[in-house]
Amino acid sequence: MLKEFKEFAMRGNVVDMAVGVIIGIAFGAIVKSLVSDVVMPPIGLILGNVDFSNLFIALKEGSMPGPYASLAEAQKAGAVTINYGLFINSVLSFLIVALAVFLLIRSLNKLMRTKDAQPLTKECPYCLSQIPLKATRCPHCTSQLETS
Repeated sequence: MLKEFKEFAMRGNVVDMAVGVIIGIAFGAIVKSLVSDVVMPPIGLILGNVDFSNLFIALKEGSMPGPYASLAEAQKAGAVTINYGLFINSVLSFLIVALAVFLLIRSLNKLMRTKDAQPLTKECPYCLSQIPLKATRCPHCTSQLETS
């Protein structure tokens, strides 16, 4: 059983997937920082010094009565809150990651289309076998081919 697990874990697809997950987690952390530290402060400033990470609705007061100046203060008091500012940050992070993945897939698809547009083989005029474009002699029927 251990041998089978080792074979499974060392397959190329599993290792590639693990690398993808690790890079994805790191990319997610970068995007989260981009949203919370770079994008949202100017938006908050434009909207009148709003800190989106502190936007919340207190549903139930905690051990200390409100109003609470920040989300951290409300959570420390044990208040039940809806953290819609953090939700806005998360939605923006998702949109940035989705856009990045879209642009990556779009460029890969474009690359694959250009790669597929150029044939790599040609047909031998004598035996009709597929042969490399640069071949000067057919490997199947050994006929001498014209070079173009």
